[in-house]
Amino acid sequence: MSSALLIRGGTVVNADREFAADVLCLDGRIAAVGADLQPQAPSGTQTLDASGQYLLPGGIDPHTHMQLPFMGTVTMDDFYSGTAAGLAGGTTSIIDFVIPDPRQPLMEAYRTWRGWAEKAAADYGFHVAITWWDDSVHRDMATLVQQEGINSFKHFMAYKNAIMCDDETLVNSFRRALELGAMPTVHAENGELVYLLQQEVAKMGITGPEGHPLARPPMVEGEAANRAIAIADVLGVPIYVVHVSCIESADAIARARARGQRVYGEVLAGHLLIDDSVYRHPDFATAAAHVMSPPFRPRIHQEALWRGLQSGQLHTTATDHCTFCAAQKAAGRENFAQIPNGCGGIEERLSVIWDAGVNSGRLTPSEFVAVTSANAAKLFNIYPQKGCITAGADADLVLWDPQGSKTISARTQHSRGDFNIFEGRSVRGIASHTISRGRVVYANGDLRAEQGRGRYLKRPAFGANFQAAARRAQELTPTAVQR
Repeated sequence: MSSALLIRGGTVVNADREFAADVLCLDGRIAAVGADLQPQAPSGTQTLDASGQYLLPGGIDPHTHMQLPFMGTVTMDDFYSGTAAGLAGGTTSIIDFVIPDPRQPLMEAYRTWRGWAEKAAADYGFHVAITWWDDSVHRDMATLVQQEGINSFKHFMAYKNAIMCDDETLVNSFRRALELGAMPTVHAENGELVYLLQQEVAKMGITGPEGHPLARPPMVEGEAANRAIAIADVLGVPIYVVHVSCIESADAIARARARGQRVYGEVLAGHLLIDDSVYRHPDFATAAAHVMSPPFRPRIHQEALWRGLQSGQLHTTATDHCTFCAAQKAAGRENFAQIPNGCGGIEERLSVIWDAGVNSGRLTPSEFVAVTSANAAKLFNIYPQKGCITAGADADLVLWDPQGSKTISARTQHSRGDFNIFEGRSVRGIASHTISRGRVVYANGDLRAEQGRGRYLKRPAFGANFQAAARRAQELTPTAVQR
């Protein structure tokens, strides 16, 4: 049965411009964008009045962890509850992570995650983590790219004795990704230093959450970012650095880009707004609820991250949505290193970034669209299917009320987590309606998410031009060997 939706009277905002237009959606896609589309709408078309509101592309969160087994427990949000929470805040697509255990076949882990994700309420794709290396990993990477639509591979440079990659694995995987037209991504923290510092901090008698940032100082992240960027430079492969949290790694990306290297940076909403004082809260549960890696930083780093987004040296915003409840966090009551790492935020990301970014003048509405949807779609090769309001694109849309407001609270969130890192923050600028593939799934507080309605997003490899550009960049960049 066909479905039709006409959104009238709003201001369309894409990453390149904003303009007054109606948007007609037919059978899950955008059929037309223009003035006075009423005559083109078939009979029985549902109509939404967007007067006084912006019409934005649905948000894309390129970094989530739904139903993640981690540190001996499993996150509170599964693929249904997590994506439903995202829809309530205007996020219509996620890219989650398949994380194989060491020595586990990649395809086996991938099939497990695909099964878990069948309950998703919103569209989803996957990055696949490379946690070990042998010939089977080399082979499975090709299967994932060529048959399953995976075009990015994650590398954890942290979590020693668990899923941490050594440099040999990084080199092998980066080279294979280049051959396949896929992009390596990295969690940049020096795992050896973190492991050492955790022990040193504990020896000082610091066992609470306040020890977490002490064991993961900014230079630990900066060193790993520089190392990953250098390896990518030598091999001539583009690289995406996830959850950039500090000046040191932001500067490493900016330097590399200034010399022409293709390096891209992601920022978490939490790192833009929350500082490290949270770890010194006298209540253990509150402090532990903020434990994630990299940790929240001193306030000076926040301004550097905003400037990175403004200048185009940093490109996407995400949440690293990974929810653990107070009982799960309590596993580290006697040792901060045992606190499960993760915070939520998928429902709040768009509102807090709009409020702190657009309302403050740091970002224009078009720049907001770029860093919350369009850039992720481009970097992971699903643009303009996603991230753009144009004829032929998926009808993933958000009616955005710039004057609407709310106060964020765990009591009213849709996530199954029992804590909200933005608790008590009042924001101006909220989603009044969310449309997923042409269907209204959220309307003025009424969440209409449907389990299993989400669709798996195949993301094609980047093709011959990707490899050619990488080879050309390598030829033009003086490597250590050439010097």
